[in-house]
Amino acid sequence: MLDKLDAAFHFRQEALALRNQRQEILSANIANADTPGYQARDIDFAAQLKQVMAEGRVTGNGMKLRLASDRHIPAQSQNRLEMDLLYRVPYQTAMDGNTVDMDVERSHFADNSLKYQAELTMTNSQLKSMMSVLQSQG
Repeated sequence: MLDKLDAAFHFRQEALALRNQRQEILSANIANADTPGYQARDIDFAAQLKQVMAEGRVTGNGMKLRLASDRHIPAQSQNRLEMDLLYRVPYQTAMDGNTVDMDVERSHFADNSLKYQAELTMTNSQLKSMMSVLQSQG
């Protein structure tokens, strides 16, 4: 029984962590909308969640950071998942090479935020139900 509960919470934990990471990626895209040559990035959420669950790993493994220059200071990222970042295929590239489409990014940002909140609400509801059952049994 506890294994099933642990698996359910592990799934929700990983889904929330991936949604959080995606939100950061989308935020970076929006923040760099005016940066010449910036390439919009995203992840395939379903594929990443499937991979995480198949590997059985726990959040916080650490995303590998790549230094763009040997003068950069190495950093340790915290609570990041190792994932494959994909380049977004633009409908139309700007003259400066930037591929951020603000309408697309805002839409994805709002959708991801809504799904994050829904997952959080379902998790809280499940926890409250379990607490209620445990308290009535005791």
